[in-house]
Amino acid sequence: MYIKRNLELEIRKHLSGKEILAVLGPRQCGKTTMLRQLFQELSKAIFLDFEDQEMLELFTRDIKSFAKLYAEPYQYLFIDEFQYAPEGGKQLKYLYDHTRIKIIISGSSVSGLSIHGLQYLVGRVFLFHLYPFTFEEYLLAKDAPLCSFLAEKKISPPIISRILPHVQQFCLYGGYPRVVLAESQEEKETVLRNLYNTYILKEVKEILQLPGDHKFRKLLQVIALQEGNMVNCQELCQITEFKYSELKNYLNILEKTFVTISCLPYFTNKRTELVKSPKIYFLDSGFRNVLLKNFQELSKRVDKGALYEAFVAAELAKAGLSVKYWRSKSGAEVDFVVEQAGKLFALEVKSGIPRTRSLQHFLEKYPAQGYVLGEHPGTKPLFQVISIVKG
Repeated sequence: MYIKRNLELEIRKHLSGKEILAVLGPRQCGKTTMLRQLFQELSKAIFLDFEDQEMLELFTRDIKSFAKLYAEPYQYLFIDEFQYAPEGGKQLKYLYDHTRIKIIISGSSVSGLSIHGLQYLVGRVFLFHLYPFTFEEYLLAKDAPLCSFLAEKKISPPIISRILPHVQQFCLYGGYPRVVLAESQEEKETVLRNLYNTYILKEVKEILQLPGDHKFRKLLQVIALQEGNMVNCQELCQITEFKYSELKNYLNILEKTFVTISCLPYFTNKRTELVKSPKIYFLDSGFRNVLLKNFQELSKRVDKGALYEAFVAAELAKAGLSVKYWRSKSGAEVDFVVEQAGKLFALEVKSGIPRTRSLQHFLEKYPAQGYVLGEHPGTKPLFQVISIVKG
């Protein structure tokens, strides 16, 4: 079952240009499936996978022969798992400069591709990010007729009551395509455990070649427990036994490998507003919940509010929006502040009855549009966050 991705339309716009297209994203988020869908619709196209060691070695050691076999006879060249090509940018540059082939690559590690693949391609490559399903894509897979209601400015309570259970399931199991399409809860949890183990073994150990497996796992668990809180690096160093420089490196790696999102503080007045650490959210709630070994329904969870916040943070990030939070020295706090198309939006996320004192305080200081998101009748539905910000 193929679920059409929002990114697919953007990729299609650039298929006629000369530039190399690089699709980056976490493992098993659907990159290969999307690119194979595009590949099947094109003539004179070839699809290669760099997990094939013989193919990878030919590309790395004899690019001229590779070009004769896989570039010159074709119009489109797809290369999957490009992160396995050390210094692969040199070879791509050769193909770009000496053939007429249109190249589309995919990879799971931003760090690996940036270092080994793209440094030679300035001005020759367009980067795109594919994430696990957005909620819209999730709903398309689960109940396609409901998708048409997501962008409506006014939505009736009966429709909200039909969509909300999907939001709750999305907050439990996340948006990885294989998880979404799994039929049972047991299968979903098994897929998520495999995703986590594959991330540690492939991304962390094999590709990035990072030490400190035990410490890294502990760091992930601590961040999962403290999701949505401001990062206290000193405390994290004590818990994980990482040195400060190591900790900062690993936090950066988590973001660059599409596990977490950093939410930076928003401020214009340093004297009255708290300017400190970012908050960290998981890009996929299923990945977080498998770390915590907790898939209880939301009504029984003490972290329900954190899951709803993470839902909003992830949806905004997947839409390419910069996510920030605001906090004053007096303790007033707004969950998310977003600047889009010259407008400022302040978003509060509430799992219960909304209290908006902090939001009102922010709106008195800034010319922003304020919204409270949640499941309570006095709030805007969580799933409308993108239509609110993007109009």
